[in-house]
Amino acid sequence: MTLQQEIVGNAMQMAVVNLQPGQTVYCEAGKFLFKTTNVTMETRLSGPSGNGGQQGQGGGSGGMGGLLRQAMGTAMQVGQRMLAGESLAFQYFTSQGGEGTVGFAGVLPGEMRALELDGTRAWFAEKDAFVAAESTVDFGIAFAGGRTGMSGGEGFILEKFTGYGTVIIAGAGNFIDLNPADFGGRIEVDTGCVVAFEEGIQYGVQRVGGLNRQGIMNAVFGGEGLSLATLEGNGRVILQSLTIESLANALKKAQGGDKQGPTGGLFSTHAG
Repeated sequence: MTLQQEIVGNAMQMAVVNLQPGQTVYCEAGKFLFKTTNVTMETRLSGPSGNGGQQGQGGGSGGMGGLLRQAMGTAMQVGQRMLAGESLAFQYFTSQGGEGTVGFAGVLPGEMRALELDGTRAWFAEKDAFVAAESTVDFGIAFAGGRTGMSGGEGFILEKFTGYGTVIIAGAGNFIDLNPADFGGRIEVDTGCVVAFEEGIQYGVQRVGGLNRQGIMNAVFGGEGLSLATLEGNGRVILQSLTIESLANALKKAQGGDKQGPTGGLFSTHAG
């Protein structure tokens, strides 16, 4: 069943979702705005199971062994989200006795986007990008790093969406859709500009320049620090025009507490 939704607003968008009777949508805690009275709300630690959001109970769970596996699975999900700094719980909304309406929003001024999954390709998104999704969409955490991530001196944590149906994400500022294949197969962007990308895109982190004069100038005075994100392959990539770091620095400057100084790069600090 296709999720009927409309993204409204400009500088701070929100998603208005119309639910059919019995249809369920879930969101990360803190992204809910409003609902009609016939829509029930339930908070769970467990993520969707890909079967309409109904967790196995009773006979369908295989007795005590099934309940134990379910409990262990929930604990692993919660542990992953805790390590990633994500919300520990999800809120589930189901329409009862007729059509219902639910509203959701992100946490920063910016755009929202509805992505359609057909079960063949996963989507990856930055931390905190997730807003809401149909119960047929599975939410997971992807820990990336290793040789690619460590080449930039850091790893990275992504949200991963699989299954089929609609997932709604949010970012800061305005969005632009790109395909690295249209630019020679590879693009390099500020690490804070990546919102989401399709499975098949290779995402890595690389150092800005080498340990030479120009590399040091880029890192210290260029405003990008030591690393850039790299995106390679053929697929859809969504970037945002505003990064959380630049927004935080602008707010600090407006409050007279700018810690960035004249360099704007390596010497910038997030300390309050």
